[in-house]
Amino acid sequence: MEVHPNNWQFKTLQQLEKKDWGSPNDGDSFLVERCLQLTKIPLNEFTVEDLRIMIGQNFGLIYLVTLAMERLKENILAEGDFYPGDLLKNVANINEQFWADNEHLRKELMEIIKRNWQKLEGENISLGAFSIKN
Repeated sequence: MEVHPNNWQFKTLQQLEKKDWGSPNDGDSFLVERCLQLTKIPLNEFTVEDLRIMIGQNFGLIYLVTLAMERLKENILAEGDFYPGDLLKNVANINEQFWADNEHLRKELMEIIKRNWQKLEGENISLGAFSIKN
């Protein structure tokens, strides 16, 4: 289910999903405030940490997982603010229904993991349903 319009990377989640989640000032925690801020930032400006946060909170997955895959292809252990591989952990632990609905992305992630299995073996990263060995 690919739903990407042209130039989608230069748009915000608010524009892409045609939804206003509210003002960052309305957030009652740092995490909520940051998520609300990120819905208003063009996706091409997202850092690894921004992707990790938003994917972990299930925001805009169809868009953000696509961006995350590009980062993971470059570096399977792409790191946000916590530890090497924290982006991969959040991507791999998205709910099963998302992966069932987006089989092309599931297959792409499986290939990325297989190609990088040796790098991952020494890491203690929970890969959910993607914990496979060659």
